[in-house]
Amino acid sequence: MRDTASVVGVDSRPLLLAFAMCAGAAAYLSVPFEPTRIEVATLFGAVAPMFLLVRWAHRSDFTYALAVCLFGAVIGFSAGALRTWRVEAPVITAETRPVMLEGWVANIEPGEKGARLKIKVHSIAGFPADLQPELVRVTHRARLEVSSGRFVRCWVVLRPPPSPTLPGDYDFRRQAYFQKLGAVGYVQGRCRGGVLGAPDSVRDQAALWISAQRRLLSSYVNEAAGERAGGLAAALIAGDRSFLRPEDQNALRDTGLAHLLAISGLHLSIVGGLTFFLIRRSLVLIEPLALRVPVQKIAAVIALITCAAYLIVSGASVSTQRAFIMAAIVFLAVIFDRAAISLRTFAIALIVIVLLQPESVVTPGFQMSFAATGGLIATYEVWRNHRSSRERVLGPIGFAWASIIMTSVVSDAATAPFSFFHFDRLSPVGLFANFAIMPVVTFVTAPAAALTVILALFGQAELGLRLLGQSLELVLNMTHFFYNLSPGVIRMPVPMPPLALVFLSLALGAMMAFAGWARLIGAACLLAPAIWLWSTAPKVVLHWSASGDVFIADTQGMVSRLEFVDGDGLPPLRFSEAPDREGCGLEACQYPSFSGLSITALGPAERNKKADTEQAPDTIRIQILREGAASGDLTFTWTQAREAGGITVYARDEDLYVVQIQNCTERPWRRCSENGLAQPSGGAREYFERLIRTAG
Repeated sequence: MRDTASVVGVDSRPLLLAFAMCAGAAAYLSVPFEPTRIEVATLFGAVAPMFLLVRWAHRSDFTYALAVCLFGAVIGFSAGALRTWRVEAPVITAETRPVMLEGWVANIEPGEKGARLKIKVHSIAGFPADLQPELVRVTHRARLEVSSGRFVRCWVVLRPPPSPTLPGDYDFRRQAYFQKLGAVGYVQGRCRGGVLGAPDSVRDQAALWISAQRRLLSSYVNEAAGERAGGLAAALIAGDRSFLRPEDQNALRDTGLAHLLAISGLHLSIVGGLTFFLIRRSLVLIEPLALRVPVQKIAAVIALITCAAYLIVSGASVSTQRAFIMAAIVFLAVIFDRAAISLRTFAIALIVIVLLQPESVVTPGFQMSFAATGGLIATYEVWRNHRSSRERVLGPIGFAWASIIMTSVVSDAATAPFSFFHFDRLSPVGLFANFAIMPVVTFVTAPAAALTVILALFGQAELGLRLLGQSLELVLNMTHFFYNLSPGVIRMPVPMPPLALVFLSLALGAMMAFAGWARLIGAACLLAPAIWLWSTAPKVVLHWSASGDVFIADTQGMVSRLEFVDGDGLPPLRFSEAPDREGCGLEACQYPSFSGLSITALGPAERNKKADTEQAPDTIRIQILREGAASGDLTFTWTQAREAGGITVYARDEDLYVVQIQNCTERPWRRCSENGLAQPSGGAREYFERLIRTAG
């Protein structure tokens, strides 16, 4: 059994625990009720002693593996509940009139309509101190004249963070809750600098100082690396994408090269590995020191500190945190004379992230980062074992090229399910673009970045940044070549259901955790239900989003976007890459769909403009017809769609049914009372009692 399934072995138990913790955290975020503190404490208090008892008295490895899974799920569930209680902060419940906002700019991000300012709130006119949000994010459409860390005064219109409108879509409102982001909106006019100093809290002062230094570093890198590649260099070095041109960002995303923008293992390996190499080689030259002191430990300590500094400077995204934890374990292994086991290192990083940020397990960044990393580690372990059993091995050049090809294939395969689920897209040229461009990144850009670090020590960083900028210009030119060559993105006519993603994730976990033929057998057994669920899932006929956009399925079932009404919400992330469909310019426009269906949009006859929602919103309607026959149940007005937060119509075989997300629940991030923090949670007991009463 130990030779077949490594999950029962000692080395893979952290991996099993980590996967179970992810499942527990995801379960907490998905349940329709908010558990009380007593319920969470009771659950943990009941399972923990049972796990200790099984660990002490078990006679079956399989029994112990099940106990590890159960205990890990409870830890993840409890971590999610604890995190929810810790980050509780005020959230506005209704749109405001223009109000004066005063605060400190914590971060600047790029946006389609302008720069997005995340502001640490000092005061909002008309809001009591105990009800004003801690953080707000506003879109600044005018020319920006303030920077991170600056105190500003802005006239803003604020509204609650938008909820998802499509079942299974990315929940921005939930993520905003865990970030203490209590409102979003836009600036009327321009933010002006104020005269108030730094906030009183030392922690807030440090955060704003770091943010200001990151912005200065990004501006410096953007200018020094050149106009063409400065934005990409700033994104790679400081994690600031606000200088990256939209056309470059779209090209990187649509060619499957967006992973270059996520500061992760490649960047940490350059920073930490180069620091370790230089310090160790320098100390070896000092003979009295090298003979008496283990210089590799000194180099590991300095490299660990350098990686920690880079983590802070780069913004500490989930992928960067994962890479830092894994690098830290490697350097700590050097310090304490221990071997760094790859999959165990991966599992420890996963456990730490779930404990610190359990809400991240349902985000695309977390899932794609850990899926690619885990898949690569498991593949390279198998490859390493296979190569060690052969007499003939590849040379350094052959091994480097084989590694690049293997990395591209495995990372694309591991992240494909999550790309389809969250974005409903996959780049058809992504594999070829990675084959062509990753050698440039490995053999040209990475050495140029390393040289930049060395030259910066001697005050010649600009020379290194110019060389780095030239290498990145080559990367961008190649990216646009593949972008222009691509026929578009691969999209599926049937959205992937959440349960199918669960089985696909389990299949990926089985490929990591099992050994030998059990890898393929376990993955195949889990892939089969995932494929069946996906193939039998209902198709989307129509989705009318709170943003006002209408997403319509054509005769092949492919969804396209129609700009129909000027709404306030967010369009679904899953349909973010849906192509635009032009309106007919008439009061009634008919669009054919699959299975004999057709969709009629009724509204003002305006070309290239969205309808005015303030004028007779009930006259703006969407109607679904089957073979020319209208149904009263399938006619929707903009008032209904706006009040419901979005309407979705699905088709399964010959049946049509309407789905509306319930955005007013007892979960803390979806409360709709006037004072969301005061609304009590009934917990699991009251929730199931209501279900029983309803069923009765």
